[in-house]
Amino acid sequence: MTKRAKMNKREFLKTAGMTTASAVAATTLSAPYVKAQGTIKWRLQTYAGPALAENVIKPSIDAFNKVANGEMVIELYTSDQLVPTGELFRAMQKGTIDAVQSDDDSIAAPVDVSVFGGYFPFGLRYSLDVPVLFNQYGLNEIWEEAYGEIDGVTWLSAGSWDPCNFATVKPIRSVADLKGLRVFTFPTAGRFLRRFGVVPVTLPWEDVEVAIQTGELDGITWSGITEDYTVGWADVTKYYLTNNISGAWIGSYFANSDRWNELPERLKTLFKVTMDSSHYHRQYWYWWGEAFYRTTGSKLELTSIPTEEWKKVEDEAFKFWDEIAEQTPRTARVVKILKDYTATMQKAGPPYRYG
Repeated sequence: MTKRAKMNKREFLKTAGMTTASAVAATTLSAPYVKAQGTIKWRLQTYAGPALAENVIKPSIDAFNKVANGEMVIELYTSDQLVPTGELFRAMQKGTIDAVQSDDDSIAAPVDVSVFGGYFPFGLRYSLDVPVLFNQYGLNEIWEEAYGEIDGVTWLSAGSWDPCNFATVKPIRSVADLKGLRVFTFPTAGRFLRRFGVVPVTLPWEDVEVAIQTGELDGITWSGITEDYTVGWADVTKYYLTNNISGAWIGSYFANSDRWNELPERLKTLFKVTMDSSHYHRQYWYWWGEAFYRTTGSKLELTSIPTEEWKKVEDEAFKFWDEIAEQTPRTARVVKILKDYTATMQKAGPPYRYG
C-alpha cells in the first residue's frame, strides 16, 4: 500500500470519527445552560487522552462526585472530546463547558503568563519546583492577577506533571541530530526548539500515534517516559533521549467564572481539596514512572547528549528567558522569580541541584 493510500484511509477514518464525535458533541452542547435546581452538573474537559486521564485527573473527579453525594456531579471529558484543545479557553469563557484541566499555553489563554504554562524551557528541574514556585515564590498571586484581567474565566490552581523528553523513531545523540525532526510538542516548547532545527507539528492528540506510523512525525517532545508507555507512544517510537528541556510541566485548573461563583463555599472547598489530591497523586505517580520505565521498560532504547554539548541548549534557553522578559512587566517579574529561584537552588546544592 502506498503512503498516499495510507493517508486516504487515515483521512477517511478520521472523517468518520469526527462525524460521529461531532454528532455526539452537538447533542451534548446544543442545550443551553440552565442553572440546576437540584443536582449541579458541570462538564470538565482535560487536555489528556483517555489512558492518561485515568491517572492525571479521573481519581480526583471520582472522589469529588462521591463526596458531593448527589449535590454536584462533574462529567469528565478527555482530549478534544467536546472541544478542540486549542479552543478550550474560549469555550469555557462562553459557558459551553464549565471547567478545564490543561496548561495555559495549549488552550491559547489570552494572558501574558500563558507562555510559562506547559513546558517553559529549562524553567524547572524537578516536579517539586512547581508547587514551591507557586506557593512560596509568588506565582499564585501573579496568575490570579493575570486572569483577574480576563472576563469569564477563573484560574484555580497549578500543579506539576512530568518532564519533557524526546521519544523518536531515530536516535538522538548530538544537538545536530535535532535538525529537521518533525515532532508533536507544545507551542512555547516548539518555538524554542526551532532554534535547533526542530519542526514543531500541531495535531489532535488522538492522531499522534498514527502520524508517527505514517511518517508524518518523527516523534514527540510532549512528555516524559511514563506517558510514552501509558498512552502507547512507546509502541511506535524506538528511542528516548534522557536529556530534557524541562523537568516538569505546569498545568492548571480553570472554571467558567459564573459557574464557579454560583457554587456554595463547601463545594468550592471540596473542589480545591480534590485539585490538591490530583496534584499529589501526579507527584508520586510520575516520579515512580520516570525511573521505573527507564530501568525496566524494554520498548525504548535510551540515548543521551553529552552534558557539555547539552549545555549549549540550556544556555540558549536563558537567552530565550530574556526575550520573554521583554514582553510585559509581568513576564519580567516571572522571569526574575525563575532566575532567583534557580540561583537559590544552585547555591543550596545537592539534592536541590547537582553540578
